[in-house]
Amino acid sequence: MDERLIAKRIELLKVEHRDLDAAIGALDEQGSIDQLQVARLKKRKLRLRDEIALLEDMLVPDIIA
Repeated sequence: MDERLIAKRIELLKVEHRDLDAAIGALDEQGSIDQLQVARLKKRKLRLRDEIALLEDMLVPDIIA
């Protein structure tokens, strides 16, 4: 995968991650009773964080020690 494509994908994932964070915060402020929805959003946020970390690792060259 091209580095520019990886960087673009990372940026899109970070935007989605921030949006999920805002959505979770809004639900918490409202005192949302739907804890299942909040849990799903948090799980999605964690998956995004993992994918971002994986893609960022692809951008960093391996160091031969």
